[in-house]
Amino acid sequence: MSLQLSDITSNATCRERIRQALDEDIATGDATTLSLVPEDAIVDAHILAKEGCVVSGCQVAAAVFSALDSDIQISIAIPDGGRASSGETLLSMRGRAQTVLTGERTALNFMQRMTGIATLTATFVERVASYSCVILDTRKTTPCLRLFEKYAVLCGGGTNHRVGLFDKVMIKDNHRRLWRDGGDGDLAEAVKTARRNCPDLEIEIEVESEAELRNALMGEPEWILLDNMSPVMMAKCVSVTAGRSKLEASGCITLSNVEAAAKSGVDAISLGCLTHSAPSVDLSLEISEL
Repeated sequence: MSLQLSDITSNATCRERIRQALDEDIATGDATTLSLVPEDAIVDAHILAKEGCVVSGCQVAAAVFSALDSDIQISIAIPDGGRASSGETLLSMRGRAQTVLTGERTALNFMQRMTGIATLTATFVERVASYSCVILDTRKTTPCLRLFEKYAVLCGGGTNHRVGLFDKVMIKDNHRRLWRDGGDGDLAEAVKTARRNCPDLEIEIEVESEAELRNALMGEPEWILLDNMSPVMMAKCVSVTAGRSKLEASGCITLSNVEAAAKSGVDAISLGCLTHSAPSVDLSLEISEL
């Protein structure tokens, strides 16, 4: 399964999540809007950036409002993946005031979260732009919002790692401890065993030292994850590997040292912070009655 920078709302899971988010907020009805706002009131409305950002979630916001009223007119001014300055309009709409007010918070919640992830991802991508190294996300996502958050990483120029447990074999320390009755065992044999059981999937295995790397390489995995290594150690592993496997660096990598990690020659750097620690971007919805 893979995501594309196209129409995320064509994904059935995403459409269902949008519906669930609306149901969570609206339940039996928008009491305030229904009690005060005339049913026939028509407004123009705009979602604005209140700070510089890389945009993500315009399609999702549009789907939120359209789910409430298929007649609402929506125009996306800055597409997902585009850059916006403070004060710029990201999305405009014209339609029933009740629809706009009822969908406002759900739409903004999606967009602010997704735009925050895209903006942080873009910052990391810029730091490693001079190197042949991609920025990967992880599975450290908000439950039930993974597809939205991984899509936001794409908007920021990052690359998706596995979407879930089903689309790649990832042999980590706990798997190694439990394999063969609690012994770490032979890493090459672990890779070969996984290959026999999952012949159609890429295999990746985590290592913590040069000795483990050399052992794992004998199993011919597609990827090896270098866990919590210094850039100097990463460079040594790149030399030892000599292109026989792709290398992913992970653990204790921040904006301050990501360039050093990329300079080591690894193929990818994975960062949980992209999705578990990105601050939401400040957006607002402004309306004007016609």
